[in-house]
Amino acid sequence: MYLDYWQLDAKPFEPGYDARFLYQGTAHQAAVHKLRYAIENRRPAAVLSGSAGVGKTLLIETLRRQLDDRYEPFVRVVFPQMTDRDLLAYLAEQCGAPPADSPRYTIEESLRRLEQAWAANVRSERHAVVVVDEAQLLEDSGLLETLRLLLNLASLERPAMTLVLVGQPAIVPMVRRNGAFDERVDLKVSIPALSAAETAGYILHRLAAAGSSREIFSQDGLATAFQLTEGAPRRVNRLCDLALLVGFANGQPLIDGELLRAIHGELVAVPVAA
Repeated sequence: MYLDYWQLDAKPFEPGYDARFLYQGTAHQAAVHKLRYAIENRRPAAVLSGSAGVGKTLLIETLRRQLDDRYEPFVRVVFPQMTDRDLLAYLAEQCGAPPADSPRYTIEESLRRLEQAWAANVRSERHAVVVVDEAQLLEDSGLLETLRLLLNLASLERPAMTLVLVGQPAIVPMVRRNGAFDERVDLKVSIPALSAAETAGYILHRLAAAGSSREIFSQDGLATAFQLTEGAPRRVNRLCDLALLVGFANGQPLIDGELLRAIHGELVAVPVAA
């Protein structure tokens, strides 16, 4: 709707992975390098923590695309509150285990299939990666102990997989409370939000990737965007996308701090119950 007005080829603040729009701050780049180190050196487990909206999902997708085909299968668990039986059956399927035998999908049967799949993977000179999203929920579901025991299964003559737990900051004390699991974690990485300079760079990079050849956000607008979003990319995307729409509707030549503050007030306003 607003592309022609702002002389853009594409919407610059859409969610999801698109290599054209990829912008990583210093801490995000360092986190990718550290996780690559853990995986490529076949460490048993790593933890990635960060507040909601700072880009953990994008970081993991960046990591996946940087790894070559020696690091397969790359499995993501996006619902960590399933039962241990369902988790093991899911992992067996995703890791290319042989077809299930009767009785199907018991814990014992899934473990046997996983062991076969990982052994075949190791013989093929490959290393599996298992990523668990929202992993701060694992303690309540009881799956943290299941995953710890799974690390024992993966420790064949040559380590068969690296487990990466991804979650909000509560994941760090959760892992510490579980000493036996904590001992298996070789690397803990925390990613902060973008700095003020990085937030400005993020906005300008995405605008340029969308085809911008003119100034769209004033310097005051860039600074205000950081203040209002605290450098969380998800919030930046939401605020800036709506700013482009409202700016177009208002016929404004630039997105400035005043417009962003007005939009932010509408975004976060909560009606008071009568």
